[in-house]
Amino acid sequence: MSVSYQPVIWNRTKIIYDAVLIVAIVAYVLIFLKLGPMLSPAMAETNPPILRMRAFGSLALILLTVVLAIGPLARLDVRFMPLLYNRRHFGVMTAIVAATHAWYVLAWYFAFSPTPQLLALFTSNTSFAQVSGFPFELFGVFALTILAVLAATSHDFWLSFLSPAIWKAIHMSVYAAYAAVVLHVALGALADGRNAALGVFLFASLGTLCALHLIAGRRERAADKAGSPEVDRTGWIDIGDVSEIAENRAIIGAAPGGERIAVFRSKGKLSAISNVCSHQNGPVGEGKVVLGLVTCPWHGYQYRLEDGCSPPPFKERIRKYRVALSGTRVLVDPEPLPLGTRLEPLAIPEDTLAAPAAPSGG
Repeated sequence: MSVSYQPVIWNRTKIIYDAVLIVAIVAYVLIFLKLGPMLSPAMAETNPPILRMRAFGSLALILLTVVLAIGPLARLDVRFMPLLYNRRHFGVMTAIVAATHAWYVLAWYFAFSPTPQLLALFTSNTSFAQVSGFPFELFGVFALTILAVLAATSHDFWLSFLSPAIWKAIHMSVYAAYAAVVLHVALGALADGRNAALGVFLFASLGTLCALHLIAGRRERAADKAGSPEVDRTGWIDIGDVSEIAENRAIIGAAPGGERIAVFRSKGKLSAISNVCSHQNGPVGEGKVVLGLVTCPWHGYQYRLEDGCSPPPFKERIRKYRVALSGTRVLVDPEPLPLGTRLEPLAIPEDTLAAPAAPSGG
């Protein structure tokens, strides 16, 4: 967690995450440069600067593909959740690799240009009226610009300064970057038809990403439909049966307006809070109660059950809702309490699971 925009403390998990990522990047580049020419006559005949350029270019495509796959994979299988915790580190590393590729391009193709290298990049190819020979370089520059902006704004300072909603909207532009990379590769490296392996990977990764997002989205819609709220005459919504809530876990329901609400069960009591983490809008309800605090599964931000506030000295807050029992059914008032309002968790009567009980509020 962070206080305001103070730097996030490095821990063992973050160090291991980054170390594995760096080792994988170095290994890929070395294998591409050393083993590739031994296995492919075409690569053996390629100039070393071009080979380095292609190594970092193909690696940037692979890393960006993995970055975009982490989200839906984590939604489909919690075993991928550790990859999600520090995905911003993954994104920053992708931007660095992409920038290295661009540096090799400028250093090789425009090293002896009579005009400045960047100016030569934008003016050397102006065949906009045709597909073959289209200035694919512009798509690469566009994608690199987006990745650079996302890397530069990845720190929690910008998250706090811009607000989670705006920050999230900006970082969704990573999909535009991926689309630009696909066009950059398709109109550039694949234009001559001699790189079949890259073509297969490009379209296989595109198809896989589309499939993963569609499957994850369908599952989310099915969960929302299955959990469609039933509103009683008081206006409260039926989230589900209390027996469905495991100890220190939650069930998630949706209010009529679409707001997701998580009802946690801990120490024989129920508490209803927003399912949206104040940090990066992570799914709080998919986390668990750790040492009495609800812990978001994305980055470990924590909130008290009684008021939705993070413990001091942290200042993050999420919405708190009233919760009640009607027999074994869990009811939630869809109107949130003012941020920071304290409301003690609702005790579950001992005989609730054995026999219906009159509605009780809390």
